[in-house]
Amino acid sequence: MATLKEVQTKISSVKKTRQITSAMKMVATSRLRGAQESMESFKPYASKFSEVLSSIAGKAGEDASPLLVPKEDVKKVNLLLCTSDRGLCGGFNVNLIEKADKFIKNNLQDKDVVLTCFGKKGRDWARNSGITIKDEYLGVVGSKFDFSVASDSGRKLISDFLEEAVDEVYLVYSEFKTMARQEAMMKQILPIPSLDEIISQEAAEQPAKDAPYIAEHICEPSSDALLGEMLPRNIYIQIYDALLQTSTSEHAARMRAMENATKACEDMIGELQTIFNKTRQAGITADLMDIVGGAEALNG
Repeated sequence: MATLKEVQTKISSVKKTRQITSAMKMVATSRLRGAQESMESFKPYASKFSEVLSSIAGKAGEDASPLLVPKEDVKKVNLLLCTSDRGLCGGFNVNLIEKADKFIKNNLQDKDVVLTCFGKKGRDWARNSGITIKDEYLGVVGSKFDFSVASDSGRKLISDFLEEAVDEVYLVYSEFKTMARQEAMMKQILPIPSLDEIISQEAAEQPAKDAPYIAEHICEPSSDALLGEMLPRNIYIQIYDALLQTSTSEHAARMRAMENATKACEDMIGELQTIFNKTRQAGITADLMDIVGGAEALNG
């Protein structure tokens, strides 16, 4: 049985750990509030842009932009992987990396795959796996960033696609469902899905019974020319929205992980306190037995 000093040392150590995890939970909660506000404030812009894009897409032809044309022979694929820079957020990064790894093994075995990494965890996994890293952006997910991060990376992707340096581009990110649920998602962003899919996606996001009346847009210049300008921005918006959702998901996952760690520390302190009491009681009993034994020996 451990001595009282050893048990006291363990209790003190666990209490310090509880203080750290509790503080980290408070920090994650504070950052989550800001990240969630940024994500929510961006939704109206993204929704209105998608609404206008779907309206214009109904008038334009399928050859309105080269970004809509799929490659006949797909050989080179760029995978955008959004992860965090830090750990201590449960299975958040593991789920994203597993999503990317499974997709590569199941669908891209015979393809030349490169990664654009947002976050250190994804970059480190790519290095250990021997996958070529095309670009890396650190200090983005989980921190404050602006739209230029998405637009800069989006321009590089579009340039590579138009120059045939890459044939397809996929995006792996964490979609924020609720405070307790974040889901690893994947979607193709280049080539852009057909115009019919854009229209149907907008209709699915806004059911007919709830959708407001949309006036017919008069396009100047033509619908094709306008759509050619809007489609690249649509890619920037998708990347920016994915980064916002991943940042919010990271803070929520870290808050939940630190809350569970704090509860585990409290349970451990309770168990150690019970051991401490039993050890002390055993020591007191042993001392009383020695005193009683000594007294009886003197009386005898």
